[in-house]
Order: sequence, then structure tokens, then C-alpha cells
Amino acid sequence: MISTRKLASIAAVGAILFSFGACSSSATTAPSGAAAGACKVGVSWNNYQEERWAKWDEPAIKAALDKAGCGYISNDAKSSSDTQASNVDALINQGANVLIILAQDGTAIKPAVKKALDAGVPVIAYDRLIEDPGAFYVTFDNVLVGKMQATAVLAAKSSGNFVIIKGNKADANADFLRSGMVQAGVPDVGKTDPAGKIVIVAEQYTDNWDPTNAQNEMSAILTAQANKVDAVISENDGMAGGVIAALKSQGLAGTVPVSGQDGDAAALNRIALGTQTVDVWKDARMLGQAAGEIAAALAKKTALDKVSTSFGAAAKFASPGGNSINSILLTPQAITKDNLQVVLDAKWIDAATLCKDVTAGSVKGC
Repeated sequence: MISTRKLASIAAVGAILFSFGACSSSATTAPSGAAAGACKVGVSWNNYQEERWAKWDEPAIKAALDKAGCGYISNDAKSSSDTQASNVDALINQGANVLIILAQDGTAIKPAVKKALDAGVPVIAYDRLIEDPGAFYVTFDNVLVGKMQATAVLAAKSSGNFVIIKGNKADANADFLRSGMVQAGVPDVGKTDPAGKIVIVAEQYTDNWDPTNAQNEMSAILTAQANKVDAVISENDGMAGGVIAALKSQGLAGTVPVSGQDGDAAALNRIALGTQTVDVWKDARMLGQAAGEIAAALAKKTALDKVSTSFGAAAKFASPGGNSINSILLTPQAITKDNLQVVLDAKWIDAATLCKDVTAGSVKGC
């Protein structure tokens, strides 16, 4: 049975698809919107060079802000936590009266966040947690993402030597994902499987979630394990690409299950090709719209716990740091070779891109 929450998410996706035709996708420091002076939202991107932000998240944020009559300005930290701190100041100096921050380092950004809040500028922690109860946190349910990743990999390979490639250590999402894997039946960090079926032969964080770093890590692991690796739980699609490149060099691509997340076009094509097992799709259009709606509400001085969006209302999130943070967590969806039609129907990807080099009829949707 489809849950009410999932039905709501599906309906919301449809609404987004209907309204997104004319969104710009380039970073800008110029305000847009009819009432930029009254409501100006500043977005601090941690690294705008990542495909997702410009392609999906930013247009969705802009569309929601335009609908609310709010202006938009942004800047790019280019993966530097020091730069991001000064960028937050710059956005406030440019007149931003609400901030959306995609944190490069959730701890390093805290002084800048406190400074903004003390100045009366509301802050939205976008996609990544910032441990400050004064900020509003909007993201997908990352624990559920990790659970979905592990569940799909375990369905393909329930025992053997497992490798876990985690994201950036400074990003709380890496640990949220890992806790979801435990819920699916993967041993916790430093623990062993009581049944003795799963042996974690390697587990490590990956700086900046970088695909090249992940490829190098995986190559070293394969060498150390004499290629005796049965499954890899990679926490996102970019790193999954690096992992699969390392596996391919050893003739193992397509035989070792690999997970990912984000719905990257290349990853969805790997699902169709059979080299990646699962891609947990987080429709970034939903996240961007939610953030834009939250920002517009906060610009109107709405209390954090009274914020409501098309995807639900604020709820308390118990953070690892012991804070109770107002938040909205969206629901992701696991994509495997059996339900690729979902991303086609949602116009997230076109058939030509999804099915590149795929034998016709080998998977649904191709």
C-alpha cells in the first residue's frame, strides 16, 4: 500500500513539473523577483560546480521565490569553508534578509550562522545539517537513504566481503547514511555481524565526496583484498562512478553490487547498464521548492515551528549534537533496474540519456 506521505510527495512532484519550464539555472549575484528590497534571499553554495545545484536545486529555489515575490542572490564557496564564512557576510552586506546555506563544513560554518542569527537574519540549513537550534533544517531523510541503499545491495548480495565508501567526514549526512545501513542489517562501525555473513573489509570517509578520491580508495582496497570484494555501499552517485571505474579496471563491474544516491544521469544510465545496483533518487526540485517556500515564510517573520510548505510542516529533529531543530525531511525513492520508468515519467531524465549503450529490451524503460 502506498503511504499518504508518498502520495503527497508524488503529487508534489507533478506540481513542480508543471511549473518549471522557464527557470534559469546559472548562479548569479543579481537580485531577481518583483520585491527584491522587501524579501531578498541569499544562497551560499558550498561548491556550485557540482552538476546538481545548477541543474535542479537552484531553479527550484528561484521559482518558489519568484512566486512569493522574493529576490535572489548567491555566491559560491568552491569547497572552502573559510570562503563560505566570508560569503555569508557578503550576502548579508548585499541585503539578504534570509539565508539558505549549503554547508561545506557543518561545524566550521557555525560562527557565521550565529552571527547572522544575532543580526536577525534567519538561516536555512539546506541539505546538510548545521548544529544550531536557531536554524531551520530542510533535507531528505538521509537515514532512510542509507537504509534504502543497503537494502538494495543486500537484496543482490546478502553475504561476503563488504566495502563502505562514505562521504565527507565534515558532513553529518555521511553518518546519517551510515546509521541507515545499520537499520537495514549492515554491521555498525567497528562491529561484526553476529551471524558472520557480512564482513566489512574496508570503510572510510571520502574528502568532498570526490569521485576521483573514491576511485583511488577503491583501487587500493581491491589491491589489499586481492579483488575479493563482494559488495560496495557507496554513499552517493559521484563516488559510485569512481568505485565502478576501479571495479571495471579489474573486470568486476557489473558483478559487484554498488549503491549510490542523487539521481545523477550517469548513475541512472549505470543502473540501466547493470553496473550500479541502486540509485536513491532525491528529487532536488522538491528540496529547492521547499527551501524557497521556507525562506519566503521566514522573510515574513513566521516562527520556525509554524513554517509550512507544500511538502509538510515543521517538525522537531533530534540532532546528533543534542539539539532540537525545526525541520522538514522529504521522502526519497530507491531506483533500480525494475522501476527506471519512474524517473522517465517524472522527466528527470530522457530515454536517450538513460538508455545510452543499453541493449534494447534488457531493462524496463529502454
